[in-house]
Amino acid sequence: MAPSIVLVSWMVLGLVMATSTIQVEAARAFFVFGDSLVDNGNNNFLATTARADSPPYGIDTPSRRASGRFSNGKNIPDFISDALGSEPTLPYLSPELKGDRLLVGANFASAGIGILNDTGVQFINIIRMYKQLKYFQQYQTRLADLVGFEEAQRIVNDALVLITVGGNDFVNNYYLVPFSPRSRQFSLPDYVRYLISEYRKLLMRLYDLGARKVLVTGTGPMGCVPAELAMRSPSGQCATELQRAAALYNPQLVQMINELNSQYGANIFIAANTEQKTNDFINNPTAYGFTTSKVACCGQGPYNGLGLCTVLSNLCPNRDEYAFWDPFHPSERANGIIVDMILGGSSNYMSPMNLSSLLALDYNTRT
Repeated sequence: MAPSIVLVSWMVLGLVMATSTIQVEAARAFFVFGDSLVDNGNNNFLATTARADSPPYGIDTPSRRASGRFSNGKNIPDFISDALGSEPTLPYLSPELKGDRLLVGANFASAGIGILNDTGVQFINIIRMYKQLKYFQQYQTRLADLVGFEEAQRIVNDALVLITVGGNDFVNNYYLVPFSPRSRQFSLPDYVRYLISEYRKLLMRLYDLGARKVLVTGTGPMGCVPAELAMRSPSGQCATELQRAAALYNPQLVQMINELNSQYGANIFIAANTEQKTNDFINNPTAYGFTTSKVACCGQGPYNGLGLCTVLSNLCPNRDEYAFWDPFHPSERANGIIVDMILGGSSNYMSPMNLSSLLALDYNTRT
């Protein structure tokens, strides 16, 4: 993965558990959109530097092989699939996604992308959000060919959708050094408002395409990831300007989601407001079972935050003790904790309800 790939819409870290254990009502299709936090391997099929298809990625999977997930093991969608009682979604570009595997859903995410089309331009050939939504349309055509139009529509309406995007619009766009075009065009508050308005269009398009249960994650503490500590903070303090960006962005995202739900007259979208809990976690990692929240398990330089995670990198012996797997991405254990919070978190972190409550309410309505 290129050094500036950051997708830190992560870390709803509240339960000290190695894996996600909460179960919800059974099988429904699952669709995933977004960036490297949730990419299950689409970028393996693209000519791009934004990829995680070589060791030591995947070191803690049963096969110990890199799959394209930016993790030492499972990522957030994998744990959600576990909770749904279904097998993991396949990348949309995978040739294995055919026949009955279409019924499970699909993962459209692509490392490096953002809300804006000009985010991640340095990675060249990645699946930007407009293209992910076009692929979702293609998927529905393929599904209708398999089960018929009405059944395909029902599957999509009943499905769970996860979208994780936004962090790259800051780290791989606005705050690109020395100065990005967007930082010249917008002040930070104006840029945040612009991002929110563009994100609103994406969510409305998802609704138009049939999504009715959509989990939307906010950004985490972007200034606190090992890469930013290494580049911007020799003292180890979280980078102030990136923290300011997260503090502006996340409340406006929740507000926008609440407005959309009011517009549609139903709780279509639920927001995972990760920043508050994650800042607690960053400040006191031992309370959550980690030895460090500053140093990446795999990397080099200060905080293991520089360069790529490769076979030549420093590699920690116990990944469960590290909140960060590489300079930007949480470890497998951290991903499990994130999903436990998404599933069962209180109203301090989930709005207007947690994911288990949304799915249970939907199940009761249908039965």
